[in-house]
Amino acid sequence: MCDFGSAKILVKGEPNVSYICSRYYRAPELIFGASDYTSAIDIWSSGCVMAELIMGQPIFAGDSGIDQLVEIIKVLGTPTREEIRYMNRDYKDYKQFPSIKPHPWNKLFPSDTPKEALDLMSKLLVYTPFKRIKPLEACTHPFFDNLRNTFSVSGSAASKLPSLFDLTPEELAYAHKHSLLEKLLLPEQYKALPSRYQTPPQEEKDTGKDNGDKHEEANDKSGDSESSDF
Repeated sequence: MCDFGSAKILVKGEPNVSYICSRYYRAPELIFGASDYTSAIDIWSSGCVMAELIMGQPIFAGDSGIDQLVEIIKVLGTPTREEIRYMNRDYKDYKQFPSIKPHPWNKLFPSDTPKEALDLMSKLLVYTPFKRIKPLEACTHPFFDNLRNTFSVSGSAASKLPSLFDLTPEELAYAHKHSLLEKLLLPEQYKALPSRYQTPPQEEKDTGKDNGDKHEEANDKSGDSESSDF
């Protein structure tokens, strides 16, 4: 069951309320009072849910908003000034944080936790919003290879399985632009795509960082990022 009572479309330049999302799954930029956040807050929440499924309990179980931040710091370590600036550029009270080192991921979870799961969570639960892994990129992570292998069957068995990664046109375009399709889809699904999706994406003429990185970095504080949606 899902509750979409507070769901909204994020509009660039339009402020949002920072007191949003159930505390245990609340992204740190919200705790820092950001009102111009992006959909990267949902990536953080998904990391919290994944960790809880493995641990059997919330990974960050704070009694209050401030205590929630303390629980996050216990695991990720003290955020740097730069990380805090990316979470909320208006936050100035840097002196209140003790210096705490990050806790190793493999010591937080049961010993039989797959290394792929630890790696994925380490990419979901990142302080800097625009550095969190994007949704479709996360779907290409080796953690989901077993799922892809399970669906790599033919004959009558294949007809009994639901469609895997049934992408919208917008998602297809994004995945193609970022060269994710071949890693994301099953081989037979990739081969069945229109030819335009099987050719390398056209490189954008630019110097330095590519446009996507520039766009994200420029907008991680503005409340809108094309990449954060997919």
